[in-house]
Amino acid sequence: MAARSLLLVVLLAGLAACTPFRAGLPGDAATADPGRAVLQVAQSRIGSPYKYGGAGPDVFDCSGLVTYAYRQVGVAVPRTAAQQFAAATPVKRSELRPGDLVFFRLESRSVSHVGIYAGDNRFVHAPQRGGNVRVASLDEEYFRRSFAGGGRLHSHP
Repeated sequence: MAARSLLLVVLLAGLAACTPFRAGLPGDAATADPGRAVLQVAQSRIGSPYKYGGAGPDVFDCSGLVTYAYRQVGVAVPRTAAQQFAAATPVKRSELRPGDLVFFRLESRSVSHVGIYAGDNRFVHAPQRGGNVRVASLDEEYFRRSFAGGGRLHSHP
C-alpha cells in the first residue's frame, strides 16, 4: 500500500511539473487572457539589464523578453524580432491590445526591434546595450518614425 501511495505522489508531482507557469495569475487567468498574462510577465522584468542574446530570467534583449514572457504562459514563439514579425498576425495600431507585439525598423529596412504592448500607446521592451527593460511610448519620435507594425501571436478571448 505504501508503494502505491508513493507511486501516486510521484505521478502527481510529475504532472505538476508539466503544468506551464501562469505568471502568478489566479486560476486560469493566463488562459482566459494570454495577452494580459504576457504583459504581466514582461512588466515583472522591468529594471532587468539588457544583454544581447539574453532570454531571461534576469537579462534580456528585445526578442528574448518576448520569448521569455510568452514561454511563461505556455506559448512558444520564434526567437528573433524578425522571426516574431513574420509569425505574428498583423494588427492595426488602433487595434492593439495588451500583450500584442509592436515592431520597429531601427537601423535598416528589416525589423530589428520588438516590444510588448501595454495599452495607452505604451510598450515594455529591452532597449539596448547599457539599458534596462523599461516602458516606452509609441508617441516618442524615435519609435513613431521607426514603427513597422503591430502583431499578435495568440488569440484574445
